[in-house]
Amino acid sequence: MDQRGLFNWKDLKLYLIFMICLIVVIAYYQPILALVWAVALTYLIYHYNKIIQDKEREWTKYIEGLSEEFDSVTKHTVFNMPFPLVMLEEDGNIFWYNTKFLGLIDEEDLLNKKIGEFIPKLNLEDILKGDKKTPVYLEFKDKFYEVHYNIVEIKKTISSRDKIIMLYWVENTEYKQLEFKYDADKLTVSLAYVDNYDEVKSTTPEVNRPLVLAEIDKTISTYAAENNGFVRKYENDKYILIFRNEDLKNIESRKFDILDDIREIDKGNTIPITLSMGVGKNGETPNETYEYARAAIDISLGRGGNQTVVKEDNNLYFYGGKTKAIEKRNKVRSRVISHALRQLIDQSEKVFIMGHANADMDSFGASIGIMRAVKNINKEGYLVLDGPNPSIKNIYNRMTVEEPQYLDLIISPEEAVQMADSTSLLVVVDNHKPSFTEEPRLLELIDKVVVIDHHRRGAEFIEEPVLIYLEPYASSTCELVTEILYYMSDKMEMTKFEADALLAGITVDTKNFTFQTGVRTFEAASILKRAGADTTNVRQFFRDDHHTFLNKAEVVKSSKIIFDKIAIGKLEKDMEDSVLIAAQAANELLNINDIEASFVLTLSEGKVHISGRSLGNISVQLILEKLNGGGHLTSAGTQLEGISIEDAEKMLIDAIDEYFSEGEIK
Repeated sequence: MDQRGLFNWKDLKLYLIFMICLIVVIAYYQPILALVWAVALTYLIYHYNKIIQDKEREWTKYIEGLSEEFDSVTKHTVFNMPFPLVMLEEDGNIFWYNTKFLGLIDEEDLLNKKIGEFIPKLNLEDILKGDKKTPVYLEFKDKFYEVHYNIVEIKKTISSRDKIIMLYWVENTEYKQLEFKYDADKLTVSLAYVDNYDEVKSTTPEVNRPLVLAEIDKTISTYAAENNGFVRKYENDKYILIFRNEDLKNIESRKFDILDDIREIDKGNTIPITLSMGVGKNGETPNETYEYARAAIDISLGRGGNQTVVKEDNNLYFYGGKTKAIEKRNKVRSRVISHALRQLIDQSEKVFIMGHANADMDSFGASIGIMRAVKNINKEGYLVLDGPNPSIKNIYNRMTVEEPQYLDLIISPEEAVQMADSTSLLVVVDNHKPSFTEEPRLLELIDKVVVIDHHRRGAEFIEEPVLIYLEPYASSTCELVTEILYYMSDKMEMTKFEADALLAGITVDTKNFTFQTGVRTFEAASILKRAGADTTNVRQFFRDDHHTFLNKAEVVKSSKIIFDKIAIGKLEKDMEDSVLIAAQAANELLNINDIEASFVLTLSEGKVHISGRSLGNISVQLILEKLNGGGHLTSAGTQLEGISIEDAEKMLIDAIDEYFSEGEIK
């Protein structure tokens, strides 16, 4: 008797016990009657058990029959599915498929062949690592498919296979085509500003002025018409253009050649005309797309103009920006920034001043300048610095002698985090990237943040500063800070050391007043000279010891020339001052005839540092931005982690090659 039968007997247990007890009692008085009852009960038990067994056999037979029918239906369904189905081994080997899949591949024999031979785009590794809920999207033979999959574990006793991969192909070509059409017809917003409109207008002879201005309008209008766009001029130097996504892709493929068209205008103008564009695309609403365009044009102008920035969600794409920025600053803006900064300092309990990590002369000098502004207003100020490094060692040592009181005002990043509160003001100088600051946590702790920088704006930027003074036309941040100090009060108070520190920052970033130097640069230098700056003392900041000089010479000696005009050197020693030596060596390499740009790679704290320098015809900023770096046209840098210096060199050469392949520089 099986378990199911026993289970039924258990249900009758009480009744049987009662009957047996009753028969025992009757046997005491009527043995014969009890015997009859016992025989009858035995028969009933036998008969009931037989019925139960018969029912169980019928049920088992029914279940087995149903299972066979189900297997038959399943097999029929699988073999006759209305969409392609294929079964693979773990290595991609095909061992079963239906007729729909055979028609999809259009080959005679697929068994025991790798699916990658027929569908190279199918990545089995992604499928094996997937969550089975998200299908794989695939294009094959001009059609689009959602590939759903299931992975079945197989016991070794049944099959030699560990896993079976089942792929179900659902075609969604019509949906994809509709999606493509929707994306193609989506409208984009472009804002175009003539960078140097006032300068062009004022320098062009009066007789030619209408022709030049009309040519600008004509060039932009023609460009919009040729690309199925719409254009409206809403100020003398500002335009709004509307394009379809599909047409914008064609414009992007040509690297926004309207920048070249505008620059080539020659109707009697004495200076080249440059255009900046900000493009917003794929916003959820038209207003959001417009806001993308506004943000993009701000970035474009912040990077020096003469370029296009495309913003799509949180992604930024850059085009152009390979020419030197034309000086475009006015003293009104400097006055406004100066007065606004004075008010912010006056309204704050504490002021923290922070440059970028591994401070250089410009960062340190600008910090000293802002500290002077804080002192002049009699506020509590602190300079956040993670100790002196080789780049500022000489000026730091002099400070300890001439201005020892500064040592009490210089605090570590950890101390700054402990002291900062909601009433504090943070001034970030010579940097606008949160990840490059001395202490990124301060940006989260302090609500009021001021950014003063001369680098071209990158994709990464400090969020919601209360005041921004970003001028890529300036030679250095020290130049900007000097102007701020000049306009902050009627009489500029400054010590001789502070004037030397600011002049040193200008000197190092202009390479002794030879690069990125405008009229305002010399005006700032003259202000500092009148405040007591001594060029002889400043020069002392840049003297090297014998060890540094030899290492720099070794880099120059072992350098190589690529593309006939770019020098690449390497310093494969991880030393305290390796980054400084690399930067200096890059400057030295520019003294070689026919060299237009130089790069020096070195090791520091386990990272590969690359310093890039240029004479101005090649943008080292754009090259190193491809390696997540930044800077400006003639001076830039980046850090690479987790790779060897040889691999970093290969990546650098690839980035340079890509830069040249983009077409503007040959």
